[in-house]
Amino acid sequence: MSTENTKLLASNGKENVGAREAFEDADVDASKKYHEAKGAASEDGHQTEGGLIKPIIFGGLDGILTSFAIVAGAAGGNLSPEVVLILGFSNIFADALSMGVGEFISSKANNEWILSERRREEWELENYPEGEISEMIEIYENKGMSAEDAKLVIETMAKYKDFFVDIMMSQELELQVPEKDHVCESMKEGLVMFCAFAFFGTLPLLGYAIFPSFFPDLDAQYLFLSACVVTAVVLFFLGSIKSFFSTQHWFQSGMETFLLGGACATVAYTIGQVVQRNLGYDDSDYP
Repeated sequence: MSTENTKLLASNGKENVGAREAFEDADVDASKKYHEAKGAASEDGHQTEGGLIKPIIFGGLDGILTSFAIVAGAAGGNLSPEVVLILGFSNIFADALSMGVGEFISSKANNEWILSERRREEWELENYPEGEISEMIEIYENKGMSAEDAKLVIETMAKYKDFFVDIMMSQELELQVPEKDHVCESMKEGLVMFCAFAFFGTLPLLGYAIFPSFFPDLDAQYLFLSACVVTAVVLFFLGSIKSFFSTQHWFQSGMETFLLGGACATVAYTIGQVVQRNLGYDDSDYP
């Protein structure tokens, strides 16, 4: 998309911001100029990329926290780097596959349920339109419309049955009707979940896999420290990315994710230490 489509030139020669930037800065004048110049038909200020943000962020966070929990628990239990790698990689890819399949199945099942509800609403409208129209008029009245306006709006929309059924789904059942290719979308969400989980989940393990090749005498505590640093940076990064799809500041969002992830890692490390002390386990006792 060209620069001209996202930014405008203000009358003073400075670049004017787009619709979203105007909203985030609470700049009413910039928003007016943007809409006056672009027109409603070509507005591009709203984000449409957020559909996959849930599996990316959730998969990434779950992956890196699962991986680091293994690393932290193993470090707290004084397990060898070899054991950390075996446990880490085997769990990460198994969990990634499980999460991806689970995301696909749950998303597909939810969409199929919504479509079944739509078919029911469609049947009810076909067989008892007066009742459905009356329900929708009451809903719009509860939202603040006068009875006369609500009746006019609903009876007008009811002339367009497919459109009206979608409105009923949204307003009466508070459900968003999925697209016709919802199965493909569910597969995409599952694939994104798998990739995000596997990719971010391997990051805390990279130090254990790479550093010993170059520094064979490196102490396990330094390997654990490298995993801590990588995890902290990635947690902050994922939190910052999340802020682009919300109104939260990137630094605040990053710190929030970092602190919550750090709390999870601290629990894993502490449990590892407690179990190791109670069992008296020492990895050096085993060949």
